[in-house]
Amino acid sequence: MDFSFLEKYWRYYLVGAKNTLLLAILAVAGGVLIGTLLAVGRISRHRLPRLLSAGYVEFIRGTPLLVQLFVVYYGLQRIGLAFPDWPALGRALGMSVPDFMAGALTLSINSAAYVCEIFRAGIQAVDRGQAEAARSLGLGYGDSLRLVVLPQALRNILPALGNELVVVIKESSIVSIIGIAELMYKADTVRGITFRPFEPLLVAALVYFLMTFPLSKLLARVERRLRNGAY
Repeated sequence: MDFSFLEKYWRYYLVGAKNTLLLAILAVAGGVLIGTLLAVGRISRHRLPRLLSAGYVEFIRGTPLLVQLFVVYYGLQRIGLAFPDWPALGRALGMSVPDFMAGALTLSINSAAYVCEIFRAGIQAVDRGQAEAARSLGLGYGDSLRLVVLPQALRNILPALGNELVVVIKESSIVSIIGIAELMYKADTVRGITFRPFEPLLVAALVYFLMTFPLSKLLARVERRLRNGAY
């Protein structure tokens, strides 16, 4: 095997890794926002929010991410929401901004279904007496959920949210199919330039590992400290 191409094309991997991390962070942030709302809907006392939230989760988890990506990508173009390229930001990212938005939105929508279940489990793991005590002090359902239950649930689910970030980093490779210049797209570009089908993929795999392994170790350490009551 020959990895001499790295001397010339190592920056491709650096740019790809940067865009992959940016995409993953935006996707998880969006997923947490949407997923929190869905989780509140799933534990709602009203039937309609429970049905809508459950329907969303089941549909997203029951359809392939690739199909979701194409639906969002072509759907945005179809309804005229794919904005023109923003030249300055596009040059900085090395990609089409509307394509990047479609990828981030798709990953957020997909991640939200899993974050919803993470939050729901975390909320239900909080002792019911906590909410009852909050309501006995005069707090309404919404305030007791926001001020008492959710902060405790967040501590319980923090490791799982970190694991979701690791998963999204790896799953983000699928957005290369719509031309987003993340790590896999850059690796395919190097393969096309160098006519080497194997070595550029090995380098990409190593870069993915270097991004996810330290994060996994950090999450494991945080989880141990949470379990031991350090926080």
